[in-house]
Amino acid sequence: MPRLQPLLAPRSIAVVGASERPSPGRAIMASLARMGFEGKIWPVHPRLPAVLGVPCFASIADLPEPPDVVAICLGVDNAVEAFRQAAARGARAAVIYSAGFAEAGSEEGRRRASMVTAAAREHGTLLCGPNGMGILSPHTRSSTYLHEVFDLKRVRGNVALISQSGSICISMAADCRRFGFSYIISTGNEMVLTAEAFLESVIEDPNTRVAAMFLETARQPERLVAALDRAATLGKPVIVLKAGKSARAAHAVASHTGGLAGEAPAFSALLRAHRAIEVADLSELTEVLAAAQGRHMPAGPRLAIVTGSGGQAELLLDLAEATGIRLDPMAEADRASVNSVIGDVPGDGNPLDAWGNGQAEVNYPHALRVLGASAHYDAVAFTMDGMDGHPLDAPEEDLPYAEMLAEAALASPKPFYGLSTRAGTFRTDQERVLRAAGVGLVSGASQGLRAIAKLAQWAQTPLQPRPPRALAAETPGRERPTIHEHDAKQMLAAAGLPVPPERLVHTLPEALAAAEALGFPVVLKAVSDVIPHKTEHGLVALDLSDAEALRTAWATLQERLAGHGQVAGILVQPMLRGGVEVIAGVKQHEGIGPVMAFGVGGTLVEVIGEVALRALPLRQGEAEALIAEARLASALLAGVRGAPPSDLPSLAAALYALSDFAVANAGWIAEVDVNPIKVFARGQGCLALDAIIIPRS
Repeated sequence: MPRLQPLLAPRSIAVVGASERPSPGRAIMASLARMGFEGKIWPVHPRLPAVLGVPCFASIADLPEPPDVVAICLGVDNAVEAFRQAAARGARAAVIYSAGFAEAGSEEGRRRASMVTAAAREHGTLLCGPNGMGILSPHTRSSTYLHEVFDLKRVRGNVALISQSGSICISMAADCRRFGFSYIISTGNEMVLTAEAFLESVIEDPNTRVAAMFLETARQPERLVAALDRAATLGKPVIVLKAGKSARAAHAVASHTGGLAGEAPAFSALLRAHRAIEVADLSELTEVLAAAQGRHMPAGPRLAIVTGSGGQAELLLDLAEATGIRLDPMAEADRASVNSVIGDVPGDGNPLDAWGNGQAEVNYPHALRVLGASAHYDAVAFTMDGMDGHPLDAPEEDLPYAEMLAEAALASPKPFYGLSTRAGTFRTDQERVLRAAGVGLVSGASQGLRAIAKLAQWAQTPLQPRPPRALAAETPGRERPTIHEHDAKQMLAAAGLPVPPERLVHTLPEALAAAEALGFPVVLKAVSDVIPHKTEHGLVALDLSDAEALRTAWATLQERLAGHGQVAGILVQPMLRGGVEVIAGVKQHEGIGPVMAFGVGGTLVEVIGEVALRALPLRQGEAEALIAEARLASALLAGVRGAPPSDLPSLAAALYALSDFAVANAGWIAEVDVNPIKVFARGQGCLALDAIIIPRS
């Protein structure tokens, strides 16, 4: 934190635009007084003698010493001049709230931004914003946040929230019942400091246990990666909600923040590679943060659930598989122990309907103790359905259930969770008991189970690095628009990717000789750097069974090539039958690096469109995981309708080779497509039948 200390833990705060009337300046002054800020508070106003009883200064130049941070609560033009004055006075940091800078898209907005950044560089002044809400640091009792703080105790907690949207900060801080905040940071347009810079600082803070980020764009992906790796090392999950995934949203992001939205699938692959937990919406973000309030993280996805309803147990079984949670049947020894107190339990014991003989005060604690001690589960959940103001039950009748769960959790090394089966409903009195015992309270059956599953996946031992093979980088001519199939496959073969035998020919006699040497049937393909997709132009002839068929196909190809410009030649390959066709490709993403895609290949790739993604280089085991994750390709490779299982080890080796090649040549490659890779039956290997490489322009 030392570099960002003036913003996150200031010792003196100047409020420019402080006022007695309702305004941002008044809200900040009132917050600091109510929170008990122990540093110096200097309101600045040219005409007021005092604000809320604190003596006022007429200008920044009149301050007794340079402040740690200046909250500039002024309109855009006055804010620019105030920042320049603050920087010149030696202020270490500032917050600008007003809009109208580069995000406005106007020449005047860009001029304002240039003036601010120039002053920041000249004086080394940190800046949060502009066009944001500022920063709230409950543990240091400091605030440059626009909203007034009324209850510091309720807002204080262990979640560091970093958001490029002020509205998201408002939404997340509106409900502090299940978790509070170590920081609320609204980064705005990030003219000087980015979300990544704030993440670097907050993950080092002992008051932060988990970080949450709302990103519209990642301005410094490399810095984000380093911060995520550091957070993983410290055992602090980082949960990321990324906006701008649709084409319309991406346009809105560009106009809103002055940044560009990253390519969503590639960015997701980057997050996964560096152990961030990506979520789809605010509800999922909230539930994962709530689940992270437990004393421990789940070591795996095996969850035991205690409930008081057979129907509820069946519903949870129906929902669990889609969430990534495993509800394994109860072990015989555990079942015997449960039965000895509760009576014979229905089903396979998980979820466990522990109502039994109706002695809840005996049955539930016993069930929770047994499952909390069981070696067969990584975590335990207890369904608790209620709501503040519930019209059909008395609070004192429900509170004992929370106390039972809290007592069991304190006696077990496993994480325990209260699970409200309806989203958005729970009792605040129960939540207080559970939080004190280190029990997370999640809301919604599907949402809660999915949140626990995401934490379990995060907590599992990460894959070990796999050092890429040391390969010499290729040096193709930079003027080539694409590297055609023959040259591309030669490069890939040198990196270890298996390719079929083939001959590049230029005359019909050469083609006939090549076919005789390779053996009929054969395939003819025209290859050219300027014709990347041969099939679309009818420049591929398949299953040529003899010399006569080859002559006819040769003549047809020559006719179709007329007017296509320079052609490298005609490729002669054996016609290979059987096997499963898959695609593997790599695309270089600016700021993210190379990302591999894998899925069903051949002519169906555009139709099906299902691919799994991984950021490169692949770690040990990731090629195998990539194959399994592409569900349709994985199903075909497993063998369907009597087909034999495919040679997955050879396919995984090919993916690792492609990864090594892409990493070694990342300096000049924009894209690599290997389509199809034909994977034969187990023990018979695989072959890359076609490939293309697109250099960076």
